[in-house]
Amino acid sequence: MTILVTGGAGYIGSHAVRALQRSGFAVVVLDNLVYGHAEVAVRLGVPLVEGQVGDRALLDQLLRGEHAATGGSPAQPGEPIAAVLHFAAYAYVGESVADPARYYRNNLGDSLTLLEALKAEGERRGVPLPMVFSSTCATYGIPEPEQIPITETCPQRPINPYGRSKWMVEQLLADFGAAYGQPSVIFRYFNAAGADPAGDLGEDHNPETHLIPLVLDAMAGRRPYLQIFGDDYPTDDGTCIRDYIHVCDLADAHVLGLQKLLAEEGQHVYNLGNGTGYSVQQVIEAAKAVTGRGLLAHVAPRRPGDPPVLVAAAGKARSELGWRPRHPELATILAHAWAWHQHRFC
Repeated sequence: MTILVTGGAGYIGSHAVRALQRSGFAVVVLDNLVYGHAEVAVRLGVPLVEGQVGDRALLDQLLRGEHAATGGSPAQPGEPIAAVLHFAAYAYVGESVADPARYYRNNLGDSLTLLEALKAEGERRGVPLPMVFSSTCATYGIPEPEQIPITETCPQRPINPYGRSKWMVEQLLADFGAAYGQPSVIFRYFNAAGADPAGDLGEDHNPETHLIPLVLDAMAGRRPYLQIFGDDYPTDDGTCIRDYIHVCDLADAHVLGLQKLLAEEGQHVYNLGNGTGYSVQQVIEAAKAVTGRGLLAHVAPRRPGDPPVLVAAAGKARSELGWRPRHPELATILAHAWAWHQHRFC
């Protein structure tokens, strides 16, 4: 069974590719390489098709198995796609505010094209093609979530174009499910972090905006200091608290979601998080213990829209999918991320 992974040359997508491989699936990656890395497909040994999710002609070819890889291992023509894991998206909040058209065109418009292609191919085969969608906790109405921990039933009131573009794709999936029977699983996850324990896959963004790689960069001397945005929040140490989830645990959940769709179809929504929050200062102290290094930190003003606390309630994924995070400890997440940083940059 061959699975199409859009954005599979990126951070979370590449870990999902490996999880699929370990579960016995064949994989084809579609990535425009704006933020993805072609060498990841080579490392994973999967076909990489360089292109845009919004290219309908390319999608039709891919779904029918008529694809030619531009990197990684050669594709095998004649293997139709059985399902899609959809990670491809732009994900910088500030950039989405400055250029919302780019985000709606890429995140929303291309997803609509993908769903239309899935619908057409499903009708041709007489069976719907499932989609697992990578969404975000940014759909919940940050900066003022109504409750902590956040459940799947909390209101969704995203405050920036990035969050709204993801929320709109969720609405597309609901409407396609109601009208056309489109099967889908939506994962709303919190702060993805860490790296594959093997040390050969990890987080490599440019620019980097996530706390853990920024902390490790400062400790490794690749940046002069860490900037902490606000130390006057109503938390024990004054810094923001977030729920950090290991990227491999996210990847495992996507395989479980796919297997659920292949067995029973339907439409399903799940949060993915550990249910435990750590402050910025706690992350720094834990990183010091893991690496044996220190860093220089500068406190800057709060960023607009940053809530004091964001923690997930992920009991639904545990009960319905049997999902159990294998690496929930912050020290483990940091150790795997540090091993990746050493492998990647040293």
